[in-house]
Amino acid sequence: MSNGSFPPEPGRRGGTLAIVLAALIPACFAGWLLWSSVGGAQDDGAGGAGGTGAPTTSSTSSPPPPSSGASGASGVSGAPSPSGEASGDVPGEGSGKTLKGKVIVIDPGHNPHNRDHPSQISRSVDIGTEEKECDTTGTATNSGYPEASFTLDVARRARTLLEARGATVRFTQDGDRPYGPCVDERAEIGNKAHADAVVSVHADGAAAGERGFHVILPKSVRGGGADTSAITVPSRHLGERLLDRFERATGSEPAQYIGDGSGLDVRGDLGGLNLSTVPKVFIECGNMRDSQDAAELTDAAWRGRAARGIAQGITDFLNE
Repeated sequence: MSNGSFPPEPGRRGGTLAIVLAALIPACFAGWLLWSSVGGAQDDGAGGAGGTGAPTTSSTSSPPPPSSGASGASGVSGAPSPSGEASGDVPGEGSGKTLKGKVIVIDPGHNPHNRDHPSQISRSVDIGTEEKECDTTGTATNSGYPEASFTLDVARRARTLLEARGATVRFTQDGDRPYGPCVDERAEIGNKAHADAVVSVHADGAAAGERGFHVILPKSVRGGGADTSAITVPSRHLGERLLDRFERATGSEPAQYIGDGSGLDVRGDLGGLNLSTVPKVFIECGNMRDSQDAAELTDAAWRGRAARGIAQGITDFLNE
């Protein structure tokens, strides 16, 4: 084709298209940058990663356990709310394990008012194999924090957890009695309730330097009103579950100053065990006379972990 053989209109349309495209491309690129910037800011606010819509560890992992409440030796006047300790269960520990229909008796060792009734708590009662005093005041830390206050606080926290799982929980005393009950009555409360498990919560008063916790199991005894032959095996199972879960929840180690250091101690001189007809154990959560153990026992957050260990040990036993 010679010069002038192409018509003039198509040429002008091609030039116009090039101009339009040249204007649109920068505008589209600027719009994409704006969209990306807005999207990134939204991701950062939701997931904490910034610039990506993918799930992050912080947005998918379980929240940390909530605070157990007041610090120090306070917090014994009432139980924590179900939205407190109960929601702090570690995933997999108790999740999906119902306790509906189960009856659990928690026996907070001693009574804060025992000290005001020395003659009543010192009288002798029959524990089957012998006679022992009704009760004692319990021990205390060197700073004066009483075992009776400790046991009530831990027991109330454990009750909150267990009730949240559907259990019926009964106390032998809730600081609402003038003194006691005596050790024989404590056993009778669990028996009459036909409890599926009974745990008596205590703290030890050993020599300074002795550390750790231990679980006391009933010895097989017969005599008078005592006959533990039917409960020694299930009580040992309960004790083993408590030992495992308490150690895991608190980080405490089994006491080395009791027995063989296994954390399990078998006794036949405790009325609360001798007279029980249902699975029952004692747990000594630590030594109040040792400064390191006392620092834990007087810490509210640690008591929350102790309660969780006790509740989980009971839960494991009742779901065997």
